[in-house]
Amino acid sequence: MVASEGAGDAELTSYRGVRFAHASERQFAALLDFYGVAWEYEPRTFDLELDCFGHATQAFTPDFYLPLHDLYVEITTLNQNLVTKKNRKVRRVRELYGIDVKLLYQRDYLHLLATYGLDGAPVPDRPLHRVAALAPAGPIER
Repeated sequence: MVASEGAGDAELTSYRGVRFAHASERQFAALLDFYGVAWEYEPRTFDLELDCFGHATQAFTPDFYLPLHDLYVEITTLNQNLVTKKNRKVRRVRELYGIDVKLLYQRDYLHLLATYGLDGAPVPDRPLHRVAALAPAGPIER
């Protein structure tokens, strides 16, 4: 697996045998597991620009793919200066591949932590109906 762009010297963390570039990604995976949402970590890299020889000069690897929802998710929590760059890459993936990537900003992620009981907050004893930052409405199917 490839580390997320911008991981730099971030300490890698593990969960269920997967090495994550950031603790926020590991926590998000645990949240998805709690709600029974199937996920894959960095399963695909999208080439965004190619040189004259056809080699990728710019690429984007979203953090998660949720196969039952056909949804890619990118978490942007550590360096908000990368938001503009990531937004540009998300738009480019949409233009080139017709694929939408849900970008979770720091405020979205912190809201998930507080609402759904991660990072020291109490964990609910039963799943709630939806993960609001990801699903517009309705229950998450198991």
